[in-house]
Amino acid sequence: MIKNTFQEQIITFFQGKLVVPDFPTIPFIPGDGIGNEVWNATEQVVNFAVNASYKGKKSIRWKKVLAGEKAFQETGTWLPDETLADFRHYVIGIKGPLTTPVGGGIRSLNVALRKDLDLYVCLRPVRWFKGIPAPVHHPENVNITIFRENTEDVYSGVEFAAGSTESRLLIELLGQHFPKEIQKIRFTEDVGLAIKPISKPGSERLVQSAIEYAIQENIKVITLVHKGNIMKFTEGAFLQWGYDIAEQKYGSKVYTSRQWQKTQKSSGEEFANKEKEKAIKSGKIWINDIITDAAFQQVLLYPQEFELLVTTNLNGDYLSDALAAQVGGIGIAPGANINYQTGIAIFEATHGTAPSIAGKNMANPSSLILSAEMMLRYIGWEGAANLIIHGLERSIAEKKLTPDLSQFVEQSIRVGTSEFADIVCKNMID
Repeated sequence: MIKNTFQEQIITFFQGKLVVPDFPTIPFIPGDGIGNEVWNATEQVVNFAVNASYKGKKSIRWKKVLAGEKAFQETGTWLPDETLADFRHYVIGIKGPLTTPVGGGIRSLNVALRKDLDLYVCLRPVRWFKGIPAPVHHPENVNITIFRENTEDVYSGVEFAAGSTESRLLIELLGQHFPKEIQKIRFTEDVGLAIKPISKPGSERLVQSAIEYAIQENIKVITLVHKGNIMKFTEGAFLQWGYDIAEQKYGSKVYTSRQWQKTQKSSGEEFANKEKEKAIKSGKIWINDIITDAAFQQVLLYPQEFELLVTTNLNGDYLSDALAAQVGGIGIAPGANINYQTGIAIFEATHGTAPSIAGKNMANPSSLILSAEMMLRYIGWEGAANLIIHGLERSIAEKKLTPDLSQFVEQSIRVGTSEFADIVCKNMID
């Protein structure tokens, strides 16, 4: 049960906007493995940034909630109902990495949180920090935000094991009612089967949120990423529904490549680029699309051509980690899970629990720190968020890095998790 005190101030969501008091309570899950270390560093950095920016006129009252191994040890459940209730009640939350239980039970605590709270957008901004070692020649060209659908596709997938009664029954059902379709399955015995749901309302709300985000952030190009050339009624439908909602609801603010293709006789990349330039010059957002495999090639060769990628769950899972690798890895990649219709959002580290280095003061807290920076922007505290970016950029420029990064940087100064937090705080104001 949630107990409120008279001092407690709670973020609310009213008429599509967050209402943020000066001293909000925000729940946090430290996480498993390296979770406590990266959380302690993040809390220190955030508190310092908020105090330096607002001089005591604003601050966050942190409320620890349980999930993961500690929750299982104390309550016998990996994700207590009270934790979900807290996130709904306080609207905004943040979490470190969580262990995925082995064996029966919940497939993934992260998936459970996203689905139970209907956090349908996985927001992953990817950018390079000067001084971070990267495997590409021009990582500075990567400044791409990913809107990944967060509740459907493989996250709602229904699976049946090979040789199971359920798998055999489904094969029989397909054979009886869809004889042409069953021929697409080469081996009908000892075959695992899965159903992949992608819906019109799920696709529309994702694309609509992405367009609203682009308008707010002055983003000029949105690219829908799909595998609709093969999966026409799921990935292909996602593409068409995306174009439909864009043209119908935002016709005065966007121009889509589908509209251009319907009205123009000319075709080809050269003509498309001209239409893109014309749309942007007229103040509109250019919306186009790309097939997933081509997207992986193009973001490597021409990352500067992309600003906001909007895609289905599995495609977004692959793309977000691949793009993070282009700028130095998921250790410096932030993430958020958001429902823009209710305002509820959980910001999170995008890496795992790294049990092999837990408790050794070696973990890089940058992913969680940057996720907290996203959280501050989401609640409108841009001043504190800007200080965190400034502190991180200066610390990296000084080559004061945790072991995961310093091993690749000549003449770097290797520091521990807690020392890195101290350095970031110092560099915010010096």
